[in-house]
Formats: sequence, structure tokens, C-alpha cells
Amino acid sequence: MIGYLMILALLMITLCGASAAAMDTTATSDGPDLSSPRAAIAAKDYVKAATELKPIAESSGHPDAYSLLGFALRKSGQPDQAALYYNKALELDPVHKATLEYQGELFVELGQLDNAKQNLAKLDQICTVPCEEAEDLKEAIEVRPPPSRSERRAI
Repeated sequence: MIGYLMILALLMITLCGASAAAMDTTATSDGPDLSSPRAAIAAKDYVKAATELKPIAESSGHPDAYSLLGFALRKSGQPDQAALYYNKALELDPVHKATLEYQGELFVELGQLDNAKQNLAKLDQICTVPCEEAEDLKEAIEVRPPPSRSERRAI
């Protein structure tokens, strides 16, 4: 009996640990195959992921592909390009939870906390129960360091 419980516990830990950043956009049956770019993202190879995602997003027009493309571009230091693809994903699906989270994190990185809080409010409305996307964005907003001197001057 103890052996069975140990196996079950290990299985649960493995399944829970399988989720990683940018993996919360669940694959849909009508969506494109994003397994290769997801693997690149999991390996933190954001340039490779973006290179793979751009033609997938453009040919499929699927919000998951645009959202992940924005994520990969943001993580590879291209916030302006990321913003374009987040906007495209939200045009296609205005309640795309992952995109609202990722775009909100971009707003936090850019010091646009009011916009990030607006995304959090949208997520709070969309999620009927607490959801990971809202929790992650809330954490990003809360842990943002205060603006630097040059950022304060720009505000």
C-alpha cells in the first residue's frame, strides 16, 4: 500500500511540475501544433521559438500562436514587437487569459502599472475561480521594484 501511495505521489508531483512559463496556453484541437516552439520556450531558447512561431502564427491566425510569439519576443528583448503580437492575439480572442497575463507582464516591465492592473481586472472578471494567469500577473505587479531615478523623470 505504501509503495502504491509513493508512486501516486511521484506521479502527481511530476504532473504538477510539468507546467512551465508560457505553457499555460493549452493546446486546442483546432489549433496549430505548437509543441516544438513550446519546447524551445521551456529551454529558454526564445529566439528559436520566435523564429518557429512567426510562420505558424501568420498561417494559422490562431491566438495561441500569436500569444506565444509575443511571449518569445518579449523574453528575447523585443518588447515593441511583443506588444504587436499580443494585440493581434487579443483582437482574435479578447479574453485570451495567457495573452492578458503576458501583456500585463510586459506593461509591468515597461513601468505601465495602470495598464497591467487593467489586465489583472479583466482576468479577475474572466476567471470564475482563481486562475494561474491572474495570480502570476498579480505577483508580477506586487514584486515590481520601484522606478529608477531616470524612470521617475520620464513619468
